[in-house]
Formats: sequence, structure tokens, C-alpha cells
Amino acid sequence: MAESKQYDVVIIGAGPGGMTAAMYASRANLSVLMLDRGIYGGNLNNTAEIENYTGFKSVKGPELAQQMYEGATQFGAEYAYGTVTKVDLDGDLKKITTDMDETYTAKAVVIATGSDQRHLNVPGEEEFGGRGVSYCAVCDGAFFKEKHLIVVGGGDAAVEEGVYLTQLASKVTVLVRRDELRAEAMNNDKIEFVYNTSVTEIVGDDIKVTGVKTHNNKTGEDGEMAADGVFIYVGNFPMTAAFKNLDILDDQGWVKTDERMRTAVPGIFAIGDVRETPLRQVATAVGDGAIAGQQVYQYIKSMA
Repeated sequence: MAESKQYDVVIIGAGPGGMTAAMYASRANLSVLMLDRGIYGGNLNNTAEIENYTGFKSVKGPELAQQMYEGATQFGAEYAYGTVTKVDLDGDLKKITTDMDETYTAKAVVIATGSDQRHLNVPGEEEFGGRGVSYCAVCDGAFFKEKHLIVVGGGDAAVEEGVYLTQLASKVTVLVRRDELRAEAMNNDKIEFVYNTSVTEIVGDDIKVTGVKTHNNKTGEDGEMAADGVFIYVGNFPMTAAFKNLDILDDQGWVKTDERMRTAVPGIFAIGDVRETPLRQVATAVGDGAIAGQQVYQYIKSMA
């Protein structure tokens, strides 16, 4: 194993929140490393256009990621590739181990690994990603004005996002696997609920989604439904497997923090989508990152 490299703070995850935390911490003259399992920017790199981030009427996701990265590294913060497999506590220092056989030590750690959407894992879902398949109504709903949209899911999120989409779409059809909703449906003449129905395939042409193939879980009947877009809400899961040994997760695997992004372990903070939060957006992650960057500085200063 290579010799351990030491920093004041290691930020695990280089999405919008992680890059913001890096900028704030490095501006305070802390040595900072951002570790990520992919290219910096996270899900920004999978987003064609962003129209709900303050300061931009519209900006391409990869372009915003690049600007954030340049801002994050201008005061000396570094970036390295690697998937963190474990964080161990060693007195005042934290030891971070990656799958690249690298180890790092730090006085403070910021967990910014985010969450991922649960997928249907049906044919066409991956193929039409960004071409009619979406997991974020706030992000992509504006691209489907006066269109017929299908929302897949029966929980609170599916209903809330479906109702949100009725402000933009001509009609929204919510497909629910069960025979009832786990959420309270709102009265809205632009939204329809279809029960006992699963999506078996997402279909389309060379350009975009044109509909879905369905299966009735009660009658066994197969069918097809035309649509201009498919929004999938079957749950999110936190990317927190590497932190199970720290006793900072709730029963669902989300990191528990206070309003200052502090976990139950001194010197370990968490920001953005990896926390249980009502809104997973660039703006909220950036806000968390700013708080964490300032709190990291205060924590390290108190150690002196």
C-alpha cells in the first residue's frame, strides 16, 4: 500500500456540494483533497440543461461543473480519483481508504457522496435517459410543456412530482404497481392514477420516448400507453456503504446531521443528497457545502 497522504480535510465526493465545501475550506488556507469515484461534477455531467440555478437563465450541466471545479481549485484544493471503501477513526485523525490502494489521513472529513435513483431496470430505460426518461420533475419538467407525461411510482414523491408536472404538462398519468396509493392523492383534473400497473418497457423512436409497455398485475393483461416523457419515482438510496462502521447513519442509510452539517462523530460532516432532505437540487447541495466548509475551518481551528 502506498504511503498515506495527509490533509486538513478530505471531501468525499466532488459534486456541487463537495466542490463548494472545497472552495470555502481552501480559501481559509486549509489543505483540501476532493475524492470522487468519477469525474468532478457528479450528476451535473448527466444533465443537458439546467434552468433553475440562480444566476443562469440556462446552463449546460458539464459547463457548470467545469466552472465550479475551477472555483473549487483556485485556492489550492486538489482532486483525486478513487472510490472510498472505508473511513477509520484514529484519535483526532481520520483514515480514508480507497479501492485504488491509496490511503489518506485528515483532521476532518466531509461526506458528499450523494444518492442515486432506484431504476426500473426495464428495456429502454437506459437507452432513453435524457431523451424522455427523467428522475427529476423540477430539473426537466419545463422541457415537456403541454405534453402527456407518465409518472411511475406510488409513494409521496411520485404524487408530489406528478402534481408539480401538471403545471407544465397537458396531462399526467401516474402508474401505480399496487391497488392503492401510499400517498394522499390531490384532486386535479390533469392527473390520472392507474393502479395495479407496472412498466415493462420504455419505447421510442430514434429521437425520443413515445410511450411505455405495461402489465396489469391483477389481470395479467399487457398493454401500451403513449407518452412524451416518463418520470420515474421508485425511491432513492444513499451512497453510504463505506460509512457503516461510523454509527452516523439512520435506519435507511442516510447520514444524520444537525443544521451545521455535523454528524455524531466530531470532525465528520455530511452535505447534500447523502442526507435525508426534502429537496435534492444543485442549490441545496451548494448551500450545504458552504456551511460545511465554514464549519470545517472552525473545527480545525478549535484543535490548535
